[in-house]
Amino acid sequence: MADLASITKQEIDLVSGFVALLKKECEALKQANVSPLADLAMEKAQLIEQLNNLERMRATLLGVPDGQDIGAAMARWLESTPGQPGIAANWKKLMDLAREAKALNNLNSSLVSMHLNQTSELLSALTLQPQKQSLYGSNGQASQLTGSRIVDSA
Repeated sequence: MADLASITKQEIDLVSGFVALLKKECEALKQANVSPLADLAMEKAQLIEQLNNLERMRATLLGVPDGQDIGAAMARWLESTPGQPGIAANWKKLMDLAREAKALNNLNSSLVSMHLNQTSELLSALTLQPQKQSLYGSNGQASQLTGSRIVDSA
């Protein structure tokens, strides 16, 4: 089984790759280019699976039972084991990368929401039923517009 230093190093590499994918996704969303999004989503899913496996390995090394906060356990371990500056540096870098990934993910989520709102507005405009307006005829009764400006204005 790997040690904490190698696990956290591998996690840094994977989260760095995840951040790079989020940046690519962000650029595609900014340009409204949907073609790379499916491939990016698959790559992100693969990285997440690998990260989850490494986190389970780290939890096992720390003796963290299922359902417990692994991040908090790691912080406690670092406090109780001050002679591990390499692991502490890796953990700090990993947490910084995780914050960056979260910020990028939130930005991408906002961009997706913006695109969805624009699409909904466009669909509404395209499928809008003509408004039923009426004019008064020569007999004083309301009559429907025909859609022809010439006829309706007569």
